[in-house]
Amino acid sequence: MLSISLEPRGDGVRRSRSTATAGHGGRTGTLPERAARPAPAAPGRPAAVVLADRVEDALGDVRLLLVDDVAARRRHARDLAPEHAALWRAVGDQIGGRMMRPRLTLAAYLGLGGTDPAAVAPVAAAQEMLHTAMLVHDDVLDHDDTRRGRPNVTGAARRRLAARGVTGPAAEAPVLAAGLLGGDVAIAAAFDLVASAPVPAELRLRVVRSLARAVDTTVAGELLDVTGHLHGPTAVDALRVAELKTAVYSCCTPLAAGAVLAGADDAVLGVLDRFGTAFGIAFQLLDDELGVFGDPAVTGKSTVSDLREGKRTELLRLAYLRADAGDRAVLDAAVGRPDLTEDDAAAVRAVVAGSGALDEARLVRADAVSTARAAAAGLPDGLAGYLAGLAAAVAGTS
Repeated sequence: MLSISLEPRGDGVRRSRSTATAGHGGRTGTLPERAARPAPAAPGRPAAVVLADRVEDALGDVRLLLVDDVAARRRHARDLAPEHAALWRAVGDQIGGRMMRPRLTLAAYLGLGGTDPAAVAPVAAAQEMLHTAMLVHDDVLDHDDTRRGRPNVTGAARRRLAARGVTGPAAEAPVLAAGLLGGDVAIAAAFDLVASAPVPAELRLRVVRSLARAVDTTVAGELLDVTGHLHGPTAVDALRVAELKTAVYSCCTPLAAGAVLAGADDAVLGVLDRFGTAFGIAFQLLDDELGVFGDPAVTGKSTVSDLREGKRTELLRLAYLRADAGDRAVLDAAVGRPDLTEDDAAAVRAVVAGSGALDEARLVRADAVSTARAAAAGLPDGLAGYLAGLAAAVAGTS
């Protein structure tokens, strides 16, 4: 089976600028309303490998488009207010990483017969811009000032204020405003990118509506997430939270966008939705595990913040269900404490692993991956293999 890394290949940027500004200008496109047949694989090369190469080639232009788009927004922001330009600089610095969501849009489009990746580039870029917005707002909700080991939007705002001598309580309101408004402008930019795509108006409208539903659904998931600590550790349906908060905007919506632009019918869209839901849940389960057992130097993710917040993950739910009285006392004493130390976190990890909760959570993740793979099997060979490779990466298998 093809195993596809979710990490960027090289610097992730082709040195062609053929689509760097393809999405701007509001042109009316001529994408087909029905998908052409997926391009056949080259002799001796699996269709999934061919598709993976085409996705990576197109992704380079999406990266360039995002760079140019943020630069244009910063230039416009400078005409409005210096603070606005600084905000866009901080937002732009958050864009990057695995680019999984644009990959999914490109894979669905190309894998279902789409032939004009330049026209789809703004829509793929919009998925990453929306993801950036969600991360910015998520950091506000989590009271985090760093991401991937660097200052995030609120962290950058705090540094700018400190350079002007504004610290302590006086800095909190403008720092919070930077995080809220930074996420807001990135959401607006995502919709603007879709609006700029040179595709038929009716297809643009379908993608816009899908993006709007994704934002609304993610808010529902975030609300369940941030209020989870108000409920008992076993009372929250963590898999439902993962579906609403992560799977819809991160997987289902990007896949649907590419498929719609390729002319896919409702049956194919249903298959992609089933894959995206299961894959997104598996992806969140892995992220939750890394939030407790990961290496921050590798993941850029804290291994204590989720525990300090008392985040109601499936991993924590299973730990409480399996814990004896002594282990439950350890969990109760540590989980949800704002001053939780690394030693406290180590004690929680020992309970989670020793109770068998970690192994059981991995089985839940493996089941979600199996569901995703089964759904992918109903797609054309190249796309089926590509998506199965992504699922394998989340499962930790090849």
